[in-house]
Amino acid sequence: MRTTAQKFVVCLKNTGYEVSLEPRKIYQTLPDPDAARHRQIRVIDESGEDYLYPARYFSPIELPQPIRKAVMTFRLCPRKNRLTTA
Repeated sequence: MRTTAQKFVVCLKNTGYEVSLEPRKIYQTLPDPDAARHRQIRVIDESGEDYLYPARYFSPIELPQPIRKAVMTFRLCPRKNRLTTA
């Protein structure tokens, strides 16, 4: 079984999505070829859910393994609206 590496982006702007996105924050993305054809990207946002956003609002980044591991260790706990360990 093949696994897909986690992809990350940094938010460049949040116009119209101020509640859901924070500029300069790192977000995890999910593959969505249909969204890409429409110049959108599927991002796990502040709610902990994945939504489509304009791709131009983000830039892809490569994270060193220790940082990648740290980012993947935490996730948003929607009921408590705070980060918790996975």
